[in-house]
Amino acid sequence: MIKKILLIGGLLLLAVIIMGAVGVYYFKSDKMVVLNFIKDNPDKASIKLVRNDSVLANINSNRIQPLASTVKLIVTIEYAEQAAAGIINPDELIDLNELDVFYVENSDGGAHLAWLKYSASEIVDNKVSVRDIAKGMILFSSNANTEWLSKRLGLENINKRLVSLEMINHSEIYYLVSSLFVGKELFPDLKNKELEEAMRNLSTVDYIKSTERIHEKLLNDPSYKNDRGDRALNIQKVWSDNLPASTTSEYVELLKKINSRTYFSEDTQKYLDEILEFLLENPRNRQWLEHAGMKGGSTAFVLTKAFYATDKKGNKTELAYFLKGLDYLETQKIQGSMNAFELAILTDSEFRDLLQTTLKK
Repeated sequence: MIKKILLIGGLLLLAVIIMGAVGVYYFKSDKMVVLNFIKDNPDKASIKLVRNDSVLANINSNRIQPLASTVKLIVTIEYAEQAAAGIINPDELIDLNELDVFYVENSDGGAHLAWLKYSASEIVDNKVSVRDIAKGMILFSSNANTEWLSKRLGLENINKRLVSLEMINHSEIYYLVSSLFVGKELFPDLKNKELEEAMRNLSTVDYIKSTERIHEKLLNDPSYKNDRGDRALNIQKVWSDNLPASTTSEYVELLKKINSRTYFSEDTQKYLDEILEFLLENPRNRQWLEHAGMKGGSTAFVLTKAFYATDKKGNKTELAYFLKGLDYLETQKIQGSMNAFELAILTDSEFRDLLQTTLKK
C-alpha cells in the first residue's frame, strides 16, 4: 500500500514537473510569437511599422480598434502643452486623497499601488507633484491618475487636442475609471445577458454622458465606488469594446510627430520627454538609444502598444500594433514576448527583413 502511494505520488510529481516545463516553454519570451500571431490572425491584428520614413509593415492600419491605456498618450500631450504654456504647474503639490477618490480596488492590476510605492520618496505630507502624477499615468498606467488629470486638464481640451493633431480616425476620450460603473449606474436591476444587451444598445452619446455623471458621483460620494455591479466577463467585454478607439496609422503619425523633435515646441517636447522617455533612465539603454518612448494598454481582450525610438546612429522607428479578440492564454503568451519583438525590430536587421517579408500583402 505504501509503495502504491509512493508510486502515485511520484507520478503526480512527474506530471507537475512536465506541466511546469511545458508552461515555461509555452510562455517563453520569443519575438516570433508576436510576429506569427499577427501573420496568422489578421482579423485580430493591426500593425504599422515605419523605419527611417520607410513603411516596413502595414496590416489593417486604418481599422479602428480599442486603445485601452495607449490612449493616455493623448492625455500626456495635453499635459505637456499646458505645462509649456504655463496653464498647469508641474510642480504643484496635490493631496493623494484627490487621487484616491478615483482609485478602484482590484481594477488596474495593482498599477496605482505600485506607483505609490515607487513614488514614496517624492511624497511629502501626503502630497505629490502634478509631474509625478503624469509619470505614474504613463510608467505605471495608473487609471486614478489618468482620471484626475483628465479632469484637471479638461476633457474638452484633450479632445480638441485630437483635432489640432489632425487625428481624424479617433473616437472621443472620456473618463476611464468612471466607465467601469456604467452598467451599475444605468441598469442597476439588470445582470448578465440582459445587462449586456442593454449596454450594447446604448448610444455613444448616452454612454459618455453617463461617465460624466458617474465622475461627479465619485467626487462627491466616497462609497459609490465600493460596488461596481455585475462584472461578469461578457460585461467586461462590452466595457472593453467601448473604450476610446483609433488606428495604428493614426498613432504612428502621432509617434512620428514626437520622434521628429520638430513638431512640438521646445518646451512641450521637454515635458513630453520627461514623461514618456522613462526607458532612458536605464544607463544601458542610454548607451545605444538617443530617444525612446512608449505606451501600452491591455484589457482581458485587447493588447495595444505605441512605441518610438531614435538610436545613436540616427535611425528612427515608429511602431504601433493593436490586437483584439484575445483569450486568456493568447494574452499571457503575447504579453510575455512583446519586449523581445520590439527589441528585435530596433536592433536586428534580419528580423526586420523577415517581418517585412512575412507581413507583406
